[in-house]
Amino acid sequence: MNRRRRHAALLASLALAGVVGLGACGAGGDATGTTPSVPTATAPGNDPADLASGEPVPSGPTSGWGPDLWNDDEGPGMMGGDGGSWAPGMMGSGMTGNWWLAGDGHPVRTLDQARERATAFADRLDLRVGEVMQFTLNFYAQLETTAGRQATEVLVNPADGAVQIEYGPAMMWNTDYGMHHGSRGHTTVSASQARDIAQQWLHDRDTTLTAGDPESFPGYYTLHTLQSGKITGMLSVDAATGQVWYHSWHGDFVGMDGHE
Repeated sequence: MNRRRRHAALLASLALAGVVGLGACGAGGDATGTTPSVPTATAPGNDPADLASGEPVPSGPTSGWGPDLWNDDEGPGMMGGDGGSWAPGMMGSGMTGNWWLAGDGHPVRTLDQARERATAFADRLDLRVGEVMQFTLNFYAQLETTAGRQATEVLVNPADGAVQIEYGPAMMWNTDYGMHHGSRGHTTVSASQARDIAQQWLHDRDTTLTAGDPESFPGYYTLHTLQSGKITGMLSVDAATGQVWYHSWHGDFVGMDGHE
């Protein structure tokens, strides 16, 4: 197996096994009809008992993938770049920008501090920071284009300020800034259908959670999950297949800050 394939396989295995298992929850979407079916089987991190009981679901890493992830005995860096960097065009489009920003050693304790760190990352991609959220395990931020369109999602490590493209949907489904950059899948799921799919997914897991308004990212939608109108977490719906991916790595919701 050549180097590119080995790295792609490693990235996929980390996303699917080491962070949250997509499993049957992400494999049963039906892209052939006007309303894709909703998978009913569960996977690690998507246990309905966890969601219904309020117990924390299994979490993924809270820090960025370190530069060592991209180094092997063939030399530093994925695709021959600097160790730890991953441009949106990782398969050769020539686009620039890093997938991971090392921390500056200072703890991030507030939404303003998280926005500052996310901005340092966003500047590399000529993007700006939109919504910022604080959870017990990490900070989350949405990055937007200068035109105000949603671009991608990132995580900020509260321990040292490291920033990375969020694992899960942002890494695996985002067609502009993810692993499969440039692979323009056919969109079969509308925003309203994404909300219906998300709500059915939550219902099938015997929760009392409701799905919020979908936000459209390249290749997928992300929605808040709500309990009596208050945010509890989030999940994403693939725009091509209707697959659902619950963001199990955040912990409990603490607070949020909108646009500057």
